[in-house]
Amino acid sequence: MGTGAITSYIDVAQIVLYLFWIFFFGLIYYLIRENHREGYPMDNDRGITMEGWPRAPEPKTYLLDTGREVVVPRPDDREPETRAERAYRSAGSPLEPVGNPLTAGVGPGAYALRPDVPDTDHHGLPKIVPLSTLPDHGVSPHDPDPRGKPLFDANGDEAGTIRDLWIDRSEMMFRYLEAEVAADGGGTRRVLVPVTFARQRRDGVTVHALLADQFAGVPAPRTPGQITFLEEEKITAYYGAGTLYAEPGRAEPLI
Repeated sequence: MGTGAITSYIDVAQIVLYLFWIFFFGLIYYLIRENHREGYPMDNDRGITMEGWPRAPEPKTYLLDTGREVVVPRPDDREPETRAERAYRSAGSPLEPVGNPLTAGVGPGAYALRPDVPDTDHHGLPKIVPLSTLPDHGVSPHDPDPRGKPLFDANGDEAGTIRDLWIDRSEMMFRYLEAEVAADGGGTRRVLVPVTFARQRRDGVTVHALLADQFAGVPAPRTPGQITFLEEEKITAYYGAGTLYAEPGRAEPLI
């Protein structure tokens, strides 16, 4: 074998290319495997557990800036409580809510079990708070102030009165409207309305997701003036469910 015979067919560029291929396929495998830390193993509607390929990696502990530890995959992962039944006996059939569809936890009313703690800023203080608790914050004079104006439902009927705004002081934007509505059994109660479901007009605020009597069932934060991730999920899910289940006609075919 003459000098340089080994490199007659394999040169440095080809070796580098092969090494890149090995690295790239290894990277893809790693990313797919790490992706299995969330949502796996999966349970289908036949009660069969599917782990997928590749198998979920060994649990890893993450230390959050709040000092709380999170283990993924979560050993005690739970699903939100749902009240529904299959529309048909076949596998993969849609779920129909049982009881109050606005709190059944299915369809547009589904939610995730996020941590039951408030979102905080870098000082450890809750990000989302009522505007009335921040004397140095306010509504821009160039924008309409909904406080004191009526709240209208999907039919245009008056459902309550806007009393306050909840602001995200880290993002400097309003997240919720606080409305005073009629409570079940008499009296009134305060509920939060996500701004994404509200349409502000000159004469008030309209929420097309719900009817007037349904505002009384909006989930309330456990602590006054403070809201957790989980409570945000449940409140938004209530309004989301209303887009389909507030009245029977919404769940019927469009044609």
